Amino acid sequence: MAKVVKIALAGEGGQGVQSVAEIIAEAANEEGKEAIYIPNFGVEQRGGVSIAFIQISDEPIGSPKFEKGDIVVALSDRAIRRTRQYVGENTIFVYDSSIEGVEKDLPTNAKKILAIPALEIAKKELHPRVFNVVIMGAVLEATGVVTMEQAKKAIEKKLGYKFEKDPKLRELNYKAIDRGASLVREQ
Repeated sequence: MAKVVKIALAGEGGQGVQSVAEIIAEAANEEGKEAIYIPNFGVEQRGGVSIAFIQISDEPIGSPKFEKGDIVVALSDRAIRRTRQYVGENTIFVYDSSIEGVEKDLPTNAKKILAIPALEIAKKELHPRVFNVVIMGAVLEATGVVTMEQAKKAIEKKLGYKFEKDPKLRELNYKAIDRGASLVREQ
């Protein structure tokens, strides 16, 4: 039986959670893997907590739902509280370390908690708009679920029309994904 990698990504509307999930699923499909991506929006589609569920495997995936994730990513304080239910003893919980006042809300049952300074890195080194791509690089490095090369091809497919208008955006996104991966290696 093949190992299915289960990922839940959550953030506020507008943080790019769904885009990141689509890119990861696209990269997995292009590598010949099975991938299921399911978006979940809160009551408020704009400004509410948005969750993306992704499963990736080498074999067909039986059910699109899962109770516990292998990786759970939270990009806001509300997302941290909302995703605790998907954390189990084998879960790596990833959150942006710039979120303040959430220490008591972090899951206590996770295998490992990674505090990634994605927003800080994006603001200081890159651009605030690519902080979600920094997180994506961290997730890919932590799981190895798809190669960075394939993820970059999927970014190109999703955002290529923007890159044609402003070629610097390509380099910015590629730097962001690489920087996110390096943050996990450093931990």
